[in-house]
Amino acid sequence: MDCIFCKIIKGEIPSAKVYENEHVYAFKDINPNAPVHVLIVPKTHIASVDEIDCSNVCTAAEVFKAIPHIAKICGLENGYRVITNVGEDGGQTVKHMHFHLLGGTKLAVKLN
Repeated sequence: MDCIFCKIIKGEIPSAKVYENEHVYAFKDINPNAPVHVLIVPKTHIASVDEIDCSNVCTAAEVFKAIPHIAKICGLENGYRVITNVGEDGGQTVKHMHFHLLGGTKLAVKLN
């Protein structure tokens, strides 16, 4: 598999790790869109939220369980935004389900 996020999880590509447990890996985005911009990925390869099914829903749930812990680690006490992109029209550039955790400033309500 030639997935960049799988390679990051395996340590084949360096990253600025923020959080890790047996199910989830989180690291700083190399092109941040906010003062805090962390990518949160399941360690199991799931292409996108469209691929969530009975066989991997527990893995997806582990990502959501980790998000508040990661936000706390990042000092996001006044709130944050969690975004995922699905498919080409949705702006997904890496075909490994991932969530963007954004914060550290008051974020605009209107999305560009």
